[in-house]
Amino acid sequence: MTSLSSYLAADMKTKFGIIVAALSIISVLASASSSVVAAQPIDTLEIRAAARNATTRSDHESIAQHYENTAAQMRGIVKEKNELLEHYENKSYIYGRQAQDLQSQTSALIREYEKSVKASTKMATLHRQMAAKLSQNKTANVQLLESATGL
Repeated sequence: MTSLSSYLAADMKTKFGIIVAALSIISVLASASSSVVAAQPIDTLEIRAAARNATTRSDHESIAQHYENTAAQMRGIVKEKNELLEHYENKSYIYGRQAQDLQSQTSALIREYEKSVKASTKMATLHRQMAAKLSQNKTANVQLLESATGL
């Protein structure tokens, strides 16, 4: 009788462990899928239209600020994903066969977000340069007008 009860207790512990592991995997997969949905392109229709119609220094500075904010958001996501990847690597025994898949999916997400950071930073720099050039041109035009009018 004792052997049967200890067998049943061990069997219950194993089943409980499997249920906990399954719930963990489901929650991790749900969070991973939501982060894929949350990844937004760095170029939206609105920002492309704003960039196309930008004519003033202020226009380009606001577009540059948008890209800088996007890059900052993406850096935060990269940091979160790196922490998640570290968790998957350190606790792979929790996730069983899915551990390798979770690690590779998270690594791929990190690479994509890092590409977005680079692209956003590049676009911000480009628009800052355009704003500076417009500022220089305005200064040169004012000086040209002042010299032409004799002020």
